[in-house]
Amino acid sequence: MFLNNNQIQEILNQVEKASAAILDIYQSADLEIETKKDNSPLTLADKTSHDILVTELKKLYPDIPILSEEGADIAYKTRKNWKYFWVIDPLDGTKEFISKNGEFTINLALVKDNQPIFGVVAAPTKDMVYFANQGSGVYKKENNNSPQSIKAKEKTNQKIVVARTRSHKNQKEELLISKLGQAETIHAGSALKFCLVAEGKADIYLRGGPTMEWDTAAGQCIAAEAGAKTYTIDGKPFLYNKESLLNPGLICTANPEILNKLGIPPPRWDKKV
Repeated sequence: MFLNNNQIQEILNQVEKASAAILDIYQSADLEIETKKDNSPLTLADKTSHDILVTELKKLYPDIPILSEEGADIAYKTRKNWKYFWVIDPLDGTKEFISKNGEFTINLALVKDNQPIFGVVAAPTKDMVYFANQGSGVYKKENNNSPQSIKAKEKTNQKIVVARTRSHKNQKEELLISKLGQAETIHAGSALKFCLVAEGKADIYLRGGPTMEWDTAAGQCIAAEAGAKTYTIDGKPFLYNKESLLNPGLICTANPEILNKLGIPPPRWDKKV
């Protein structure tokens, strides 16, 4: 266990500070939308959240490098020898933020040796935060109540419940879902789909298209501590600090029978990809 309870609370306090700043902008008339080089939107909320989190992490952990979506231009030759690093998406679901459907999150994770070992996913509009520390469980805190332990489902009751994105569906997902028989679909933006699996509201999070490492690291850690594993669609381990920060499609589930239905072999966790 890398972080103790006091350190976790310090980080949660900074995430709460970033959440409050995002909400102030969300409720304002002008979101100050720009367009990045890849044609994706960027708002004042993305930049403000980034500044808050990066500034505080540098104060608390000056020796641990930071990889953030809004500061991701770090060469692989610099990154490849990192044993630990923070990976942050200061506003995951910018499209949801702009459309004002409330389904956006702050994602913050600590990665060690290609795997996330600490993760926070906060949903500012829902006053809700999920957090996990490797070896000490996963918790959901809502509406200023005490944190509650959560657990993923290892068995399916009747219909398999599939969590999917609202904004980036594709044919690969449709093909995989067709193998599951009678499945129910629930939609959610950002990293909340990992959290739905982690708290047993969905049996599987399925994503056919690509994501970036900052989209998935925190959610993967939360799901893992709840008992669910995250795989590539061809059943390989899902790893971080790759030469390309682009992820392949993914499957996150705690139910081995679902993998059987999809025809995915158990991955070799001792083999890097």
